[in-house]
Amino acid sequence: MWIDSHCHLNHERFDGVAPHALADEAVEQGVDTIVTICCRIADEFPQILKIARTHPNVWCSIGTHPHDAGKPEEQAITLETLIDLAGSDPKIVGIGESGLDFYYDYSPRDAQEKSFRKHIRACIATDLPLIVHARDADELCAQILREEGADGKLRGVMHCFSSGPQLAKAALDLGFYISFSGIITFKNAHELQNMAKDVPLDRILVETDAPFLAPIPYRGQINRPAYVKHTGEFLANLLGQDTQGFASRTSENFYRLFSKAKPA
Repeated sequence: MWIDSHCHLNHERFDGVAPHALADEAVEQGVDTIVTICCRIADEFPQILKIARTHPNVWCSIGTHPHDAGKPEEQAITLETLIDLAGSDPKIVGIGESGLDFYYDYSPRDAQEKSFRKHIRACIATDLPLIVHARDADELCAQILREEGADGKLRGVMHCFSSGPQLAKAALDLGFYISFSGIITFKNAHELQNMAKDVPLDRILVETDAPFLAPIPYRGQINRPAYVKHTGEFLANLLGQDTQGFASRTSENFYRLFSKAKPA
């Protein structure tokens, strides 16, 4: 059984396909567990939590995406509030996605950094893993993780990893996991594929980031949690691993990191 460690079941790109239908489809295709990710606490989190509560295979996170870090309603959420909300329900298994995105710069960089540090501190206070989004901000991202890491108390995952080997090494040195999406299957992803070979097997997760980044053979289509197996199978082949054994290994990694999540 595969695990989709990161998707967005409530996203409008699914064009009316209900979250429970996407989750049921994934289970039928051998996906044991799904984590649906929060990007905006103020207006999205209640919906995210409801989705997780109503399906036994779905868990969720709470957090503010760097794209939304500059919004007043997200900035108004204090560290104390984030800590309280993160501990309010057993279905909440992680904090994020949070981080830095200097490619789009949809939010001011100082607002992104402040939000990122707030999320890290909430993770340490709650002992929940951090879900990190990093794009074109490798050096500062690594610096902040080291500064705020509280001497090894911080744990988390670099989601949809497509950054360089320096950030991968920094994250691994901090005990983080690396999660690969459908990007790893793309024909032009040679650098990422080579880098994946250097990631320890006990630190690898797989995800869809659905509805984005559908893997081959569905590239260009709307991604779905059921498609995570294509990413997993590609990675297993790339790393010279037995597919079933690799599925079990990545699932074990997931439950070790997201320790509040349990198999349905």
